[in-house]
Amino acid sequence: MIKKDDVQYISHLSRIYIDDSEAETLAKNLEDILSYIEKLKMLDVKDVKPTSHVLPLKNVFREDALKESLGQENAIKIAVESEKGFFKVPQVIE
Repeated sequence: MIKKDDVQYISHLSRIYIDDSEAETLAKNLEDILSYIEKLKMLDVKDVKPTSHVLPLKNVFREDALKESLGQENAIKIAVESEKGFFKVPQVIE
């Protein structure tokens, strides 16, 4: 049985301020959670295979498709500034 004092003690240890009304609500919630866990412990799961997720995972990304790349000449044509076949950018390192 979790009491309001237990919640207050835990909140003090974790440096979280909880007033009395919150402590009562949290004590009830924690008690409900623990009782649900006790119900789960009664389940027979010996034939259930362990899983990392409830739902099966699958990759939702598209397959890679080869395409012709932009190419250096075309990329330089759309650059704001270029010099000798390279992008020209402001100096950022002194």
